[in-house]
This record gives sequence, C-alpha cells and structure tokens, in this order.
Amino acid sequence: MTPPRPLPAPEHVRLTWAQPEDLIGHELRQAAEDGRDPEPARRAWLAAGGHPAPARAGASPVPAPPELRALASRLLDELAQLPSPLSPDEPSTWQSIRATWPTAAPTAPESEPPAPGPAPHLATRLEAAWVGRAVGCLLGKPVEKLPLHAIRTLARAAGNWPIRDWFTARGVPPEVLAAHPWNRRSAPTSLAENIDGMPEDDDLNYPLLGLLLLQRHGKGFTTADVARLWLDELPAGRTFTAERIAYRNLLLGLEPPATATHRNPFREWIGALIRADVHGWTNPGDPAAAAAQAYRDSALTHTHNGVYAALFVAAATATAATGHADVHTALRAGLDVLPPRSRLAEAVRFALATAHELRHADFDLVVDRLHARYGHYHWVHAVPNTALITAALTHADGDFTHSVCNAVSGGWDTDSNGATAGALAGLITGSPQDIPDRWSAPLKNRLATTVPGFDGIGFDTLAHLTAQEAARS
Repeated sequence: MTPPRPLPAPEHVRLTWAQPEDLIGHELRQAAEDGRDPEPARRAWLAAGGHPAPARAGASPVPAPPELRALASRLLDELAQLPSPLSPDEPSTWQSIRATWPTAAPTAPESEPPAPGPAPHLATRLEAAWVGRAVGCLLGKPVEKLPLHAIRTLARAAGNWPIRDWFTARGVPPEVLAAHPWNRRSAPTSLAENIDGMPEDDDLNYPLLGLLLLQRHGKGFTTADVARLWLDELPAGRTFTAERIAYRNLLLGLEPPATATHRNPFREWIGALIRADVHGWTNPGDPAAAAAQAYRDSALTHTHNGVYAALFVAAATATAATGHADVHTALRAGLDVLPPRSRLAEAVRFALATAHELRHADFDLVVDRLHARYGHYHWVHAVPNTALITAALTHADGDFTHSVCNAVSGGWDTDSNGATAGALAGLITGSPQDIPDRWSAPLKNRLATTVPGFDGIGFDTLAHLTAQEAARS
C-alpha cells in the first residue's frame, strides 16, 4: 500500500505593511523620533522573542505566533498613549498649524487672471508638470529600495555618473548586477532599453485620484470624500504603508482622523507628500489654499511631519504654477506654511543652506551631508525625503535634468523623490517642449493606470483636465 503523501506546507499571504508583529518595530522607531520613550516596550518585545521591523520589505517571512501578535497589538496601543514632548512645536490640527504662520497668509507672485474654462498658459505649464512627474518617477523606479552606494555603483558601471540619463543594464558587468539587482517589479518597464510609455505607479495614481476627487467634489472636498473615493476606486492592494493602514482602518469602521493614528507607525512617512501636487496645480498663486486642500487630503492617512510634507509641496507647487516664480521662491513659499520649530522645517532649512553652500560642488557632497544628518530615519520617512527634494531642486537652480537626476541620485525613496522634483521642475520649465526629448519621447504621451477612466491617457489631456479644475471656484 502506498503511504499517503504529506500535505503541502501552508502558504502565507504575508500582507505587507499590516501585520502587528511588523508594525511594532516601526512604532518603536517612530516613538524615539518624536521624543517618546520606547525602551520599556522595546525590552518587552525583544524579551518575548519579537524581531525588529524589516529594514526594506513590508513584511517578515512568516506569521508570528498568536501570543506574540497579541503582544505587538497591545504594545502598539500602549505606545500610542505616550505623549510626545514635541507636541507644542508640531501641532496637528489645521487651526493650530495655521496659528504658527505669520499674521498674513502666504502669497505667491500674481498669476494670470482667472477666466472661464481652462487657461491655455496654465495648461501648458501643467503638461510640463505631469510629464516631469512621470519622468522623475520612471527614472527612480529601477533603483527604488536600493541603498545609496548601490545606486552609485550601478550608474558608474554604465558610464552614467553623475546621472544624466535613464538607468540601463547595457554594459554593466554581470557581477555588478548580481550584487545590486534592480527593483524586480520596475526593471522590466523602467530601464532605458525597456521603456514603452509611462507604466503604472502609485506616484502617478495618487495625482489621478486627486484629479478625480476634484472633478467629483470640487475644491471644497472633505477628508470623508477622500475616504469614500478610495473605497470606491482604489484597490486595497494598490496602497502601501500609511495608505494601507488607513484603508484597513476604514474597513474596521474608524473615521478620520482616527484612520491616520490607529496602529499606524507610517503616519509621518512620504505618502501624503506624493498626493500633494494636484492641490498646488489647481490653486496657482494661492499657496495657503493649496496647503488647506493638502491638509484635508493628508489627514486621512498622516499626522504631523507627514502632513507638513504635503503642505510644503502643495504651497511650493501653487507658487511655481503662476509662471512668475523661480524654484527658490517656490521652495521658500513651501517653507512658509510649515510650523517653524518642526523637524520638517529644520530639515528643509538645512537642505536649503547646504545646497546653497555647495552650489558649485558636486551634488553627491550635498547628499552625503543629508545622509549623515538624517540617515537614522527610515528610507520612506517624510523628513529625509523632503530634505533631499529641497536640496535637489535648489542645487539644480531650475534646470530640469539636474533636478530629477539630483533627486534620484540621492537615494531613499527614489521614484517618489524624482516624481516630486520633476513635477516642480516641469512647472518652472514652463512647457513640455522645453523638457529634453530624451526624457519625454520614451513616455509616448501615454500613462498606464488602474484608476478608472484614465488608463492610456495623454499628459496633454491630463493638463487640460487639471486646468479646468484650477478654473473652478
């Protein structure tokens, strides 16, 4: 008689950015960053056999046993009850953030007068912004999650350092590729030899969702409107970090702003920043209004410095969208909406000063200083990434190619940083025709996405749709 075959070992889904045993390590890190004492919780976690958070992945390989998962959940709740000594300098509500601004609301250089329907000149600038966002995102995709030294090694091996063109595997020795493999999901569509239009990416999906939000609800949308739109149009599997946690919290029945705080150690990461461009694009000349929109959007998923990063980008973008501001004026407008004693404001000021001091030096010297000062943060945290975006744009002094290449060459969240820097640099450039053809031509004016109604859309069409929302009162 043939003995029965043993049953196969069960497969684990290991949903990323959601398991309590993985979240607790990130919350311990977050607590140390915002001045709470994580040590009692850390000792309890490690003594029970818990592990640190995965350094770059979203989930550990196997589920924790039930008792360890229960401990992680309890510690997450206990840590959330600890007050932060930074709270007086890092307010959370819109009213308390506004109270840190100068008496007069921030303003930008005067824009073209509003007119019914889309404004032609604004639409041209917005097309450059959409193209710039796609270029920067696509440039950063193959090296996302790689450490800084790996990015430099790959670029040098291809004769592309300092970076001035797309990443490529052509001519790169096999041993270098083996030591520093490209991002496995992105390389098939983002290396120079593979690009055929703009592939889907969350750094483009979120601006599309923002545009859809404005089309449905106008500029007076609420945070609840953002939540309902996501539940209707955004598959949960297309979300990451804070966005995934907020999505889970919505399904648990929580309401904003609790969706941003309940067991969400990613609440100060970069997700709200990558959603902010559309709020600046649709409020040219009014950085305060752009920041207000960005706040209502980001409050679904983020708090404190995660929110401030979105305000910074929205205000800088609104200022650049006028067509009358250089990149330095735009960045100062972004700084003006930040609580001045916050960690993000300090990081932006440091980035501005460092990039200005080393403006005649290679940008990698600026990057090294940023990594020395902010390298203790997670690579997706808003503080180091916003600092890098600021430094990249400042050092480039308005040049499109230098802006996106600086942002990607600095590591951390390469595709998000490239996208945000590219969008702002595109606005400053003013026209898609002024973006070098080697960047724009491979995109073929075509964007892939799962956001309903937008798959295959052209950047010119997106620009006109965005200009229409800017013209709406």
